Amino acid sequence: MIADSQQRTLEADVAGDEYVFSLRPLLGVVWKRSWIIVLVMVLFSGVAVGGSLQQTPLYEASNKILVGRGGGFILDPTHAEGLELLAVTMSEAVDSRPVAKAAIRQQDLKLSPKGLLSNLQTKVIPQTQFIEVSYVDSNPERAKQVVNAVGKAFSEKISEVSQSADDNTTVSVWDPAITPVDPISPTPWRDGFIALVLGGFVGLGLVFLLEHLDDSWRSSEEAEQISGVPTIGVIPRSNLPNASRKRVG
Repeated sequence: MIADSQQRTLEADVAGDEYVFSLRPLLGVVWKRSWIIVLVMVLFSGVAVGGSLQQTPLYEASNKILVGRGGGFILDPTHAEGLELLAVTMSEAVDSRPVAKAAIRQQDLKLSPKGLLSNLQTKVIPQTQFIEVSYVDSNPERAKQVVNAVGKAFSEKISEVSQSADDNTTVSVWDPAITPVDPISPTPWRDGFIALVLGGFVGLGLVFLLEHLDDSWRSSEEAEQISGVPTIGVIPRSNLPNASRKRVG
């Protein structure tokens, strides 16, 4: 029993040594051509950062619209389902051509309804009566102007519809937009980091591909294994001084 246990321990140690040894050639390959990995990483990140810096900065302005019944908050939890449905419906109504046309007409915006709606986004804030409306533009002041114009036009539209339908649904701009300071895009540092990581993987794959295509013999053991002929001797490589090289020549 003791002999069997020792034998298993010895086999496990040998297997462990073989596993560790198997990693050395891979690490050697990576180290030998590490300059390729670094070059690809620098190239990828440089292209990503350069491309980001060439893009036009975009700014996003947003406001919050309060949807209610009778002009206030709905505090009764029994109306939660109806409140959610109402908020979703109102969110779809904000992002519509009638509201876009009204906003353009009121503020004399130099935009088409289609162009305005393409940069307009609405989002219902879960479990609340608020709808967040945002607009993206290359001009931060215009982004604020457009999104506030949409909020005002939408509020007036709903007021007209509620009065004609004898309904007490109300919409008001609770939190007007302010002029954004920081652009939402481009993000050169983030793009550069992502490209750096991607370049590392691409460079690593390229290194192993080149190693696979390289058919040169790297050791006497490999030459013996491939050729099937036993190795008789190995001539060591020596670096001669410059003076010795001249005399030999």
